[in-house]
Amino acid sequence: MVKVLIWGAGAIGGTVGAFLTRAGHDITFVDIAADHVAAINAHGLRITGPVDAFTVQAPAFTPDQVRGEWDHIFLCVKAHHTKAACTALAPHLTAGGYVLSLQNGLNELEIEQIVGRPRTMGAFVNFGADWMAPGEIMLGNRAAVVLGELDGQMTPRLADLLTLMHDFEPDAISTPDIWGYLWGKLGYGAMLFAQALGQASIADCLGNPALFGLWRKMGGEAVAVGLAEGAKLRGFNGFDPAAFMQGATEAQAQASVDAMVAFNATSAKTHSGVWRDLAVRKRQTEVDSQIAPISIIGARHNIPCPAIDRLVTMIHEVEAGTRPMTDANLLELAAT
Repeated sequence: MVKVLIWGAGAIGGTVGAFLTRAGHDITFVDIAADHVAAINAHGLRITGPVDAFTVQAPAFTPDQVRGEWDHIFLCVKAHHTKAACTALAPHLTAGGYVLSLQNGLNELEIEQIVGRPRTMGAFVNFGADWMAPGEIMLGNRAAVVLGELDGQMTPRLADLLTLMHDFEPDAISTPDIWGYLWGKLGYGAMLFAQALGQASIADCLGNPALFGLWRKMGGEAVAVGLAEGAKLRGFNGFDPAAFMQGATEAQAQASVDAMVAFNATSAKTHSGVWRDLAVRKRQTEVDSQIAPISIIGARHNIPCPAIDRLVTMIHEVEAGTRPMTDANLLELAAT
């Protein structure tokens, strides 16, 4: 039995925590949504969807209510809440413990500034889950889960963490290059943010021939910046970074896009979490913390990112309510 504090009990944290609870681990949830916390405490946390369906009982608290210290804290909040959440959880982290980022983006860079690099671990996750209602999360599919130390070492604690995460995802792996996976996810993530501008599903957007050039542009910009940063971008679930590198052929890119379409077509999670933020939950997205940094870092290497820049602007317009969410937005973006 491992004692873990899950900070952020939404789609990612709630799913992982529920599976670990069912496996017999001592899981405590923390979330800022008081109604979600109340529902978990009153009725348990319910996982629905085609992958599995079950309910677990575990204590849940709002950040002001939680007490105690943990060796293992999994940070599962949206990227733009990383600093506030990490500052709040820091008093609950033991001196020899660590914070594991189960987030999208390069949040480990921000986490290590607060708790220190030795107490920060990285992870890449690509499974699809949605927060449906207080106390309920839908798990749409299984996908890659990768764990790694920031310095690339294969440590005993990484081995222990991998054993623990196998109780959630049996095919989870560890890597000496977590940054390669995180940068790879940024390339794919940019495509998911583009999907959120309209109404078509992830698979339908990726499979639209009229948008093929857009995927090559967006993937190419993100991959170029990652390579300039020294990352060796890693592929996953159909996304092949090499297919979007300078000099890659149209056939290579098409093969990767086709593979991503095939992967997403089987998932009960049809739309990105970004789309749900905009269309369902009516809240700010992670675009400034997750996608905008691609262009900011690119500027340091004199790599222009016009498609990324335009995507960020269009997402802001949707957030502000000045741009409707229509599929025509993607065609407009493709013309950038």
